[in-house]
Amino acid sequence: MTVSRTNFAWATLVDVGGRGRLHDRLAHALRTAIRDGRLAEGDAVPPSRALAEELGCSRWVVTEAYGQLVAEGYLAARVGSATRVSWSPEASPARPRARRSPARPRIRYDLAPGLPDLRAFPRRRWADAVRSVIGSAGHYDLDLPDPAGHAVLRTTLAHYLRRSRGADADDTSVSVCAGVTDGLVRTCRALHGLGITDVAVEDPGWRRLHDAVTSAGLRVHHVPVDHDGLRVDDLAATPARAVVVGAAHQFPTGTVLSPARRAGLVRWAREVDGFVVEDDYDAEFRYDHHPVAVVQGMDPGRVFLLGTVSKTLSPALGLGWLVAPPSTVAALRSANPVAAAPPVLDQLALATFIDRGWYDAHLRASRRRFRTRRDLLLTTLSTALPRARTSGTAAGLHVLLHLPPDTDTHATVRAAASAGLRLVDLDDYRVRPAPDRALVLGYGNIGDTEIPAAVALLREALTR
Repeated sequence: MTVSRTNFAWATLVDVGGRGRLHDRLAHALRTAIRDGRLAEGDAVPPSRALAEELGCSRWVVTEAYGQLVAEGYLAARVGSATRVSWSPEASPARPRARRSPARPRIRYDLAPGLPDLRAFPRRRWADAVRSVIGSAGHYDLDLPDPAGHAVLRTTLAHYLRRSRGADADDTSVSVCAGVTDGLVRTCRALHGLGITDVAVEDPGWRRLHDAVTSAGLRVHHVPVDHDGLRVDDLAATPARAVVVGAAHQFPTGTVLSPARRAGLVRWAREVDGFVVEDDYDAEFRYDHHPVAVVQGMDPGRVFLLGTVSKTLSPALGLGWLVAPPSTVAALRSANPVAAAPPVLDQLALATFIDRGWYDAHLRASRRRFRTRRDLLLTTLSTALPRARTSGTAAGLHVLLHLPPDTDTHATVRAAASAGLRLVDLDDYRVRPAPDRALVLGYGNIGDTEIPAAVALLREALTR
């Protein structure tokens, strides 16, 4: 029997099978549930009339079982109140408990990259968007979702990407996905279906992109990145016919792909009859001038474009987009026949959020906040750690902190964690070892007032 009600322990499975009188079997089932801890001390059992109806028996059976358990001390009955469990397994001889793993140190300050300012999530306006959708959505919107995404959001995203990122997109080329990783997996499956077996990724780079490529059954080739971005000459020396690249703001180096290499990348794709997969994960955040337009606009027939709101709003929304070259749309659909689109109501809420100008307003406020926070972090680091230097374009949500060559960055990360500070070593994103020692410092999800204390802990960790 399974029943659900907030104030009663009705979700407990009561097995009254077997031989014997029904009220004895019911008492035995409830007694076992109490002894096993499935019914805890203080839990209310169902009213006798309701439980009798569920079991298809007379109310007398239930009252007899309850009376027996009251007499044994397992239940307590009070006039005008629910009958409740009055016995706890803790009263019986102690049972051996499983050993607990050591508790992780409490993190007070988070300088790891990858998150926006979760405190600044626009709760009220997002709630307004959700309420608007709930009130206006037609019954047909509540049907099984289109695997490519709702037409309203695809149209909205195409317009947004054309005006804000210089993309060449329309509703037929846009698919809604759960984020960059999901979009990349879908893309790699389509590339595999088109006969491409080798894909290049940046080194250093986000390891989940590597994992997404291999999960689609493709071979990965790592191409180094320098101060001008991906080294296209090294790319040409690999057998890859597709490459995943962060052109507007590479992670984790923070470089921007130079104009010459942007042109060279497109030329390479044409020469090998291949594709570029552009990861545009946080390009909306540029602090010294307007963000550069996407490479996809230079050759929409050769470039897939991936984007997400995980770095602008919150990863909890699980919303992203994929713009595919027109010639690959059919292959993309057929290669991902069971790919699930995000919930339709969330898709429509995002479309409303963008259409009403709230997304642009949020981005403007975020850029001001992150520019100020980045400046504060750089100033604090230069004062506290004069032997270190920072690098990375004035963009995104992280900087690189280069440390003296004799620094043990692994030990620094461990020491900081024990003091309550989360850090990430640049080596965590490398495939090939490199001599320089550096940390990847994220400033998206740390408050301005927390930065001095966080840097002070960093300095202490470096001196241990």
